[in-house]
Amino acid sequence: MTTILGISGSLRKLSFNTGLLRAAQEVAPQGVTLRIGSIAEVPLYDADDEAAHGAPPAVIALREALEQADGLLLVSPEYNNGIPGVFKNAIDWMSSGKAAALFQGKPVAVIGASPGGFGTMLAQAHWLPVLRALGTRHWQEGRLLVSKAGGLYDDQGNLTDEATRGKLAEFVAGFAASIKGRE
Repeated sequence: MTTILGISGSLRKLSFNTGLLRAAQEVAPQGVTLRIGSIAEVPLYDADDEAAHGAPPAVIALREALEQADGLLLVSPEYNNGIPGVFKNAIDWMSSGKAAALFQGKPVAVIGASPGGFGTMLAQAHWLPVLRALGTRHWQEGRLLVSKAGGLYDDQGNLTDEATRGKLAEFVAGFAASIKGRE
C-alpha cells in the first residue's frame, strides 16, 4: 500500500485546486491511499510564537500526516504568477526546526488548476527552489496543468471533465508507481 498526503494551497470553499485534490483521491489506483491534509487552520508563521508555545495543532497534524506518507502531492493555485503565500506559509511551518527532516528524500509532485490559459505553470516552477531547499525528491516525469478550469467543475467544486479526470488518473498512477519503485 502506498500512502500519499495531498494538500491544496487554497482556502476557498469551491477552489478548483481543492476540487482537483478530491478528484485525485477518487481516481487513485488500487493500492494507493491519498489522504487529504488541510492548511485552513495554519496561522502565519511566527518563530517567537513557536519558541514560546510550540507548533500549533494544525501544523502538528500536517507533520504527522507527512511522516506517515510515502509521498506528498502539492495542489497549488497560482497567484500573481507565483506560489500562494498561504501555501508557502504552511510548508514553512511544516518544515521549521527539526521537522525539516520530514521532507528529506520525500517524493513530491506538484499539480494545479487555474481559470487562466496557462494553468499553474509559473507557480509549479516557483515550487522547485523550495522543494530543492527542503531536500525532497521532486517527481518530474509527469506534469499536470489544468487551464481554463472554470468550465471543468460543477457548482459544488467537483471536477467533472472526464478528459481531465483521465489525465489526473494517469498522473496519480505515475507518481504512485515512482514511489513504489523507490521503496
